Amino acid sequence: MRCPYCQVEETKVVDSRASGEGYNIRRRRECASCGGRFTTYERIEEHPKKVVKKDGRREAYNKKKVVSGIEKACEKRPVSTESIDLIVDELEEQLRLKFDREIPGEFIGTFLMDKLRDLDQVAYVRFASVYRNFEDVDDFLRELKPMIKGKK
Repeated sequence: MRCPYCQVEETKVVDSRASGEGYNIRRRRECASCGGRFTTYERIEEHPKKVVKKDGRREAYNKKKVVSGIEKACEKRPVSTESIDLIVDELEEQLRLKFDREIPGEFIGTFLMDKLRDLDQVAYVRFASVYRNFEDVDDFLRELKPMIKGKK
């Protein structure tokens, strides 16, 4: 593994542990030349999955897009990066178990909304407003009413 800092190929593994329900291996490495430390991941090579959108279009599953959507919903909220990583890991585990090559986009959206509802209600409403394409205040109210009733 080439060091990202000095480009030398001699690095050693300092720590190795399973992550992502055992489907990934996270390795901490140290460069023999400059002493820089960095993390690498080893994962099973899978067939690329496609997300089937509401309109029937298909696009490659993109973990970065999922993380970005959650991070936007959680912006300026007391939600840790670790919490977001756990949600994404759990989503990917479910995708591995339930779908071979094509994933209904609705499954991803519903899964993430359920997780965000439990994690942070403001992040949940933000995410739902984009996912469900809210157009006015009435859409927000329809989403909030069951949450308000549940608190009483």
